Amino acid sequence: MKKIAILGLAALMIVAFCAPASALESIFGGYWQTRAFSQRDFSADESEADNLTVVDTRARLYYTAVLNDNLKFVNNLEIDAVWGADGTRGGRIIPGTKADGDLDTDGVGIEVKHSYVDFNMGGFINGKVGLQPGFLARGFLFDADFAGVTLSFYGEGFSIPFTWMRAYEEGKLSGRDEVDYFSVAPTFGNETFSFTPFGMYAYSNNAQNWESTSEFDALNMWYAGADIDANMGPASVWLTGIYQGGDADLAIDPSQSVDFKAWLAAAGLSIDMGGVADLHGKAFYATGDDDTTDTDRETFYVPAGQSYYWAEIMGYGVFDNQVSRNACADQIGNIMAGNLGTTIKPSDDLSISLDAWYAKLAESIVITDDNGNTSEEDELGIEANVKISYQLVEGLQLDLIGAYLFAGDATTAAKQNDGTYRKINEDKNPYEIGTRLSLSF
Repeated sequence: MKKIAILGLAALMIVAFCAPASALESIFGGYWQTRAFSQRDFSADESEADNLTVVDTRARLYYTAVLNDNLKFVNNLEIDAVWGADGTRGGRIIPGTKADGDLDTDGVGIEVKHSYVDFNMGGFINGKVGLQPGFLARGFLFDADFAGVTLSFYGEGFSIPFTWMRAYEEGKLSGRDEVDYFSVAPTFGNETFSFTPFGMYAYSNNAQNWESTSEFDALNMWYAGADIDANMGPASVWLTGIYQGGDADLAIDPSQSVDFKAWLAAAGLSIDMGGVADLHGKAFYATGDDDTTDTDRETFYVPAGQSYYWAEIMGYGVFDNQVSRNACADQIGNIMAGNLGTTIKPSDDLSISLDAWYAKLAESIVITDDNGNTSEEDELGIEANVKISYQLVEGLQLDLIGAYLFAGDATTAAKQNDGTYRKINEDKNPYEIGTRLSLSF
């Protein structure tokens, strides 16, 4: 099916090139990057099990056919390749999977990332139907591609988008194996101040066939919150708050149920220092579960689609292949983290960003050492990030990135198969260094 879709899109592009100029307008764009990086001691022990040095390339090609003022057909392709390896799986690197001696680029993955129709009706309604990108609550709730429908009503100073996402489809005709998301996120305001209340509802009659919700049978989970953005001259501030509620029946015994009671709060600040530098910071807190034996689920949790990148080592960052032990990566839950930093611009072509992060678990974990002694730990550590960006030629940017994590006791603990944590005796601090060359058009 994927091959047919790719061939169909290629044929469409050929037709677009050959069509008369008066027939339609074609808009082309894209993004390209090549990264070379090394990640060391992410397992935080002497095993070097997660050590990795790799070069990879990603290309995205965007094509939009503008049929008229009210109708567009949008298609985006993505091509991923790990140099010397047989592609990637799930966006994470699988090194060394090509046959020995195979140096070509055959077998790399080509994906139809987006394919949707974008249309306007009546001067105040916009619709998008198909495979499209979605973004909600700065990524704390959703920042991913999805299959579904978005219908937006807009006017002077406001927009109200309604979205239906088919998150999971078992492929059976019973109608009992789907998981659906429904969301609404109206925005009111202008460039100086905007307010976006939002809500999202995840529903399924039988959610256990989807890996992300395999623990549950009937699922009724909802989120309510708001984004606030304010620009006050050289200073800008943003705030986000989310409450998670609802309930779900357990797959192991549908007569038993759990209640979702979790929340997330986040804030950010940026101050422009005359165009030559800035001061910036952000912080977020997402609840954990202080009692895993009761029926209240208090860890902030989104089944799939949540993606909020933060620190380089603990939160994916530029080299988003792996994170340090027990960090939540981009799936923000059971964590408290804060950041302070500055970006200095010596010239128009050069910028230097210096950032420090501190992170800990919202609810501690119990760690057992070799002598059977236990302790409760929550410190993930302090991380230092450096990023130097330089525009080699117009449109082509080179980034140099380095990061080092002073690992806390919660990082230097290994989770066992039974869910308990063991103290790592010979602990080490994770670090990474790398470069990225990128362009967009």
